[in-house]
Amino acid sequence: MQPQGPILTIVGARPNFMKAAPIHRAFEAAGIEHHIIHTGQHYDDAMSKVFFDDLGMPKPVEYLGVGSGSHAEQTAAVMVGLEKVFLARKPALVNVVGDVNSTMAAAIVAAKLQIPVAHTEAGLRSRDWSMPEEVNRAVTDVLSDLLLTPSADADENLLAEGKPKERIVRVGNVMIDTLFMNLERAKLKDVPKELKLEHGQYSVVTLHRPSNVDDKETFVRISDVLLEIAERLPVVFPVHPRTRKQMESFGLLARWEGHPNVRLVEPLGYVEFLSLTSRARLVLTDSGGLQEETTALGIPCLTLRENTERPITVEQGTNVVVGTDPNRIRDEAKKAMSDEKRTSRVPDLWDGKTSQRIVGAISAFLRTRA
Repeated sequence: MQPQGPILTIVGARPNFMKAAPIHRAFEAAGIEHHIIHTGQHYDDAMSKVFFDDLGMPKPVEYLGVGSGSHAEQTAAVMVGLEKVFLARKPALVNVVGDVNSTMAAAIVAAKLQIPVAHTEAGLRSRDWSMPEEVNRAVTDVLSDLLLTPSADADENLLAEGKPKERIVRVGNVMIDTLFMNLERAKLKDVPKELKLEHGQYSVVTLHRPSNVDDKETFVRISDVLLEIAERLPVVFPVHPRTRKQMESFGLLARWEGHPNVRLVEPLGYVEFLSLTSRARLVLTDSGGLQEETTALGIPCLTLRENTERPITVEQGTNVVVGTDPNRIRDEAKKAMSDEKRTSRVPDLWDGKTSQRIVGAISAFLRTRA
């Protein structure tokens, strides 16, 4: 039975796109009307349009172009824009993904308009309220009618917060759908070879969190130990625009550019980046999604944060949370560069079929409201 109105999935930043792409394909395959709304929270072509093209996603039916601003300014602009979209398009359900400002903004607008909300990737918690994403996650889950979780710990978090069991459906990790869908394409590209690197003989670094790149002392401390690691293992660093700006501001860019074992590159498309990470010896990151992707790929990952909302990647996967302590980073990097392998396994339901389960769960939910 077709829902009375389209399903709208809201995206605003790169991590959302990897989740929305397989969801759109699954709705399309099921013959259910589904559209993507892009808020434009990430407004740089290299950070946004390239990813849409790379993942074979259709052009969004609406692009709000909200751009940058403070958290309040950005969230408010998204809310104003989405209210108009929702009133015009009359969706049967709004599906929000992840934990960016657009996620929370869409949930608030839909809830106030009495439109059902599904949250894909519900229930993740770092318990660190200094992270804007933690606020976004918690608020979105309070407002969501259907909580689609990636793992058992997310279910437990939601139940502990008093969410009704019948609203929680564990579907698995939809980012892994995108990874499996694109892994062969990534293997056909050889980005390491283009960078004159041997497979399994380099590391990949990504840094973008304000707590790491906006504080000079912290950024210098991280840079020092990463450049030390580069002495033993070449480093590829796709540099986020904000991160590059801070590197210049803190006088770090010349040090990175001048190191013979460092490759500073522009942000890469999804398939190019997967070509790089899937052949790495080690990944060092403050990203959430990379903790999951490296777990699925069996690549050692060091998370340069004090906590993670994805503890399953530590308990079952290849991830180690090292914070910004140079000694801890150095010691764990040495282990990863040696033959000392962490015992790991891919979590349940990280099987490439999560998007179909999402469509099934949303369809079943809408049938109960018909």
